Amino acid sequence: MNTAIINSDSYEKHFTGDGHPEQPKRVIAIKDKLKKRNDLIWEKPKKVPEKILEMTHSKDYINYLKNSFPQKGLKFLDGDTVVSPSSKKAIFEAAGSTIRAVDGIENNQFKNAFCLARPPGHHAEKNKAMGFCCISNAGVAMNYLINKYNYKKIACVDFDVHWGNGNYDVMRDNENSLYISTHQYPFYPGGGTDKDKGDFNNSLNIPLPAGTNSEQYFNAFDRVLERLIQYKPEFLIFSAGFDAHKDDPLAQFQLSSKDFYEITKRTLFATKDFTQGKVISILEGGYDLNALAESANEHVNALVEFN
Repeated sequence: MNTAIINSDSYEKHFTGDGHPEQPKRVIAIKDKLKKRNDLIWEKPKKVPEKILEMTHSKDYINYLKNSFPQKGLKFLDGDTVVSPSSKKAIFEAAGSTIRAVDGIENNQFKNAFCLARPPGHHAEKNKAMGFCCISNAGVAMNYLINKYNYKKIACVDFDVHWGNGNYDVMRDNENSLYISTHQYPFYPGGGTDKDKGDFNNSLNIPLPAGTNSEQYFNAFDRVLERLIQYKPEFLIFSAGFDAHKDDPLAQFQLSSKDFYEITKRTLFATKDFTQGKVISILEGGYDLNALAESANEHVNALVEFN
């Protein structure tokens, strides 16, 4: 079975204003790269069940979000998070990409999936938008897997260069999940130290200094693999941010595009006996367009090889 790419034109219509780093060109750059391949299945997102949204975020926040989209122009949900009239469809379809990905895997339509979606989600907390993010897409996937398919052990590996405070907030009190993050520290959004263990000792955070290179990163990443093997996840979610690349303008890690192939391959290999290869990946950060497209393609290479 092939790897699926879950994508919608709505992601290109979520306008954030001139000069905003989280821009439509991000998904366009990746899509242009992946469309040159002939080994992928392209699918559209599905609607997120309302109860899954309300398991992931507070009902008050979801209602607030649904009523936050302007008739024209831009609206700031926080200092970084901007929405425009067409953003509503993109935001809810970004979350819905994970629903399509999970259903496709569970129904044996494809082996694994990459959700080529925006806006990203890993900074969106239960009660607020933050850091370009409105809905924790990984949190939606986790709750759907538990609620619809009765999974008991789901691991989320977040290799975005920023700590996924939203993913952590959504997953920390869920004993059926394990959240793991490698990230630059001290750095936006704050937190993400080894003291952030979750309510059930269900989180591993590995803060790393600015300037971390490939060798240093992979030495630290061995701790991720060890924890995954210990945990034995039944399903794997990647929060796939590519802003740890050396060319990224928003952070100071020194990874290469090929390193994202290695991150993916090593994680898949470590978990394959437990997940049987069931994995979805969700686009998070990455703001240099060339580096983003290259790195995402390397990530997809590893997903395809693992089929």
